[in-house]
Amino acid sequence: MPKKGENIYKRRDGRWEGRYIRCYDAAGKAKYGYLYGKTYGDVKNSLVQKKADAVRHPTAGGQRAVVYNDILDAWLRASKLKTKESTHARYAQLVRTHINPHLGRYQLSKISTQQVEGFVTYLLSDGRLDGTGGLSPKTVTDILTIIKSTMEYARYQNMPVACNINKLTVKKKDKEMRVLTPEEQEALVAILVHKMDRYKFGVLLSLYTGIRIGELCALQWGDFGANMSTLTVRKTMQRVKNMDAAAGSKTKIIITEPKSQCSIREIPLPPFLAEIAQSFRANPDAFVLSGTAQRYVEPRTMQNRFQSYAQQSGITATNYHALRHSFATRCIELSFDIKTLSVILGHSSVNITLNRYVHSSMDLKKANMSKLVLCV
Repeated sequence: MPKKGENIYKRRDGRWEGRYIRCYDAAGKAKYGYLYGKTYGDVKNSLVQKKADAVRHPTAGGQRAVVYNDILDAWLRASKLKTKESTHARYAQLVRTHINPHLGRYQLSKISTQQVEGFVTYLLSDGRLDGTGGLSPKTVTDILTIIKSTMEYARYQNMPVACNINKLTVKKKDKEMRVLTPEEQEALVAILVHKMDRYKFGVLLSLYTGIRIGELCALQWGDFGANMSTLTVRKTMQRVKNMDAAAGSKTKIIITEPKSQCSIREIPLPPFLAEIAQSFRANPDAFVLSGTAQRYVEPRTMQNRFQSYAQQSGITATNYHALRHSFATRCIELSFDIKTLSVILGHSSVNITLNRYVHSSMDLKKANMSKLVLCV
């Protein structure tokens, strides 16, 4: 189905019609060209190709003033070849929802540094004109990254770019990560081991290995080693925006490689966990959480299950990712080697482990401070 702002319409004769900016007259007024096709998809593909051609081959004499929307479309098409499907879906959503409505109609050569700075400030501000609150610094940073990339892409295509935003950044607020206290973890484990099923086993597996929720949902029994002594993380599951306009669903589940090469890792299991895993073992191609190859359990379902267990345990204000933070913190409290922990978590550097996932509890602070003695 056509989306708002696409300029694609169904005619009374049953054909589909697409409109694009062909050139601008001397007064700067847009002159349109038209494309026709039997299906929406045919016209959509033709428009994308036409806009990409316009970016690469502007009309001689400078009459074809490239608008930023042309660059965004061409960049999205080019980036699709070298990015993961989930990443490309994220880019497309940010372009469609935020960048295009505010900057897409402007001529590329007339977008100034100040205009982009104002746009970033607007995205961060509360009480915006559209009635919504400000976006998170992380989301605005992603939007700014896209704008920088598209401007660089335009320069590579020898397009006139007036703005210089290389030094423009967004200050991020340090987000406090939720870590279960030892008492909360003990209460949660008590709930998990009581009448344990595959869902509870999945939560326990995350708590004692630090694997992410998407990695857990994509885990199959063939990923476990002999005697359940190890598990290998080699894929992840995500729900992403469905970019197929003809599809009936707005989102879809995909199973891909993890977020980075470092995330592909082998994790030794503690004996108690290996023993529990053995009791649930199924065919190698079966998903761990469902016990069958024909059905999977998606991340949002697992998140809901975890919230139910947390509520039964008396744990408040938490989410599934807290299990990963809690695992890292417990390992530090047990004097794990930092490099080993970093590899188990699938991090590219030890600094990520220390700065983002390791949290010092008050008990640990007291234990370390008690080591100090007065030298007389």
